[in-house]
Amino acid sequence: MSVKDTARKQYVRIADRAAQQLENMSKPSEGWLSVLRKALGMSGSEVAARMGVSRNAVYQAERNERDGAITIHQMQKLAEAMGGRFVYAVIPDGSVGDVIHAQAQRKAEALIRRASAHMALEKQSLPSAQTRRRIDELAAELVRDMPPDFWEVK
Repeated sequence: MSVKDTARKQYVRIADRAAQQLENMSKPSEGWLSVLRKALGMSGSEVAARMGVSRNAVYQAERNERDGAITIHQMQKLAEAMGGRFVYAVIPDGSVGDVIHAQAQRKAEALIRRASAHMALEKQSLPSAQTRRRIDELAAELVRDMPPDFWEVK
């Protein structure tokens, strides 16, 4: 096993562990900033005073978080002002293996369907069960080999 493969396996473990830990977590509808502020019993004015900004700036930041328009830096500063810490993660939907397998299936299906269309024009198309089996075989091969164009969208 190469150093590159070993490093990739470590990255997979890190990403999968994070995904597993955060599996049932979702952002509250009013946003994390508002939830923590209210849980602590702090007003917008109290958070603002700790940050040296206006109360309106705090409420605007809470709105920006809900709208997905807040910066990481703003989230960090507000979390610190409330005695918390800001944590973010980018995790796979499921596991890394699930994401890779889904891509391999899409790629294999596109390749096989394209070939099947040409074969159909020559009246040599495969039955749907054989086509499905060939897609699954090719997908497994793509997962194993991960060619350079694996993630390209066509």
